[in-house]
Amino acid sequence: MAEWCGNIAKISLPTPFPVGDVNVYVVKGEALTLIDAGVKTEAAWQRFTEELGSLRLKPEDIEQVVLTHHHPDHTGLVDFLPQAKVYGHTLCQRWLVRDESFLQEYRDFYRGLFEALSVPPELMGNLRRMEKTLDFAGNRPLDGTLAEGMEVDGLPGWFVIETPGHAQSHISLWNEKEGVLIGGDHILATISSNPMLEPPVSRGAERPKPQLQYNASLKKIKGYPVRLVFSGHGQEVRHVHALIDRRILRQHERAMHVKEMLEDRALTGFEICKNLFPQAYERELGLTMSETVGQLDYLQSLGEIRIEEGEKGEKYFRAAV
Repeated sequence: MAEWCGNIAKISLPTPFPVGDVNVYVVKGEALTLIDAGVKTEAAWQRFTEELGSLRLKPEDIEQVVLTHHHPDHTGLVDFLPQAKVYGHTLCQRWLVRDESFLQEYRDFYRGLFEALSVPPELMGNLRRMEKTLDFAGNRPLDGTLAEGMEVDGLPGWFVIETPGHAQSHISLWNEKEGVLIGGDHILATISSNPMLEPPVSRGAERPKPQLQYNASLKKIKGYPVRLVFSGHGQEVRHVHALIDRRILRQHERAMHVKEMLEDRALTGFEICKNLFPQAYERELGLTMSETVGQLDYLQSLGEIRIEEGEKGEKYFRAAV
């Protein structure tokens, strides 16, 4: 059952995704605030109401919701809380509203990228399954936006740190007096957060490079005296700076392993993905291709690989001489 830890109570909610339960947080302040909102399912709503009851609260008591990012497992129950204002980074908006123009950009982006990376036609059905996960997200516009350095209305002492990488819209909430970070999926205790590929903000613009952003956001957090992280999945995190160093080193080592694959011959992005994730690439194509492209972006930023283009526009990756 949920319990208060000072002014914060963690509630773990079920999801239909491989990541398992997601953590949301009730925070006492001038306004009773929910940080993140689980998935839009009856199972999540039932668990949420039960856990609120253990805190002697009802859903109607929630006055505002702050989203750390736009992913479906963090936004779904905003639709069940009509009385609450919803706040997040401005880049959450298009994922919450999901008009037809955005959905078409979403489809075109992933199809074009997957084709360039030589994903075979028989696996393109994964694109539809990826889009279906958006059904678990909330579907209402933001009432206000949050940006770097802002103090959250109704939560005095809590300030916004923009931490893009896992999502372009990702923010973390920092309380300097307590040394506490509510970090969404930016820092997790036992796994490295997956930097997810996303369409650019405007059609035709250069796509974001989330692995590079994620590394920069991890290093940014090292500039804060964080004592404790309340994370979006799993247990709380202590010894944060040491964990960040390990994560950055592990990512570099993984990228060097990818470079080794490319020393004998050029490979397509999909071939690299299969080598990295032989058991998971078919089941979790979106996640595994995001991880693969992230490593390639990182290697390219170091000048460790070069990219060649085939006759049909497909990309081949080769270790730099």
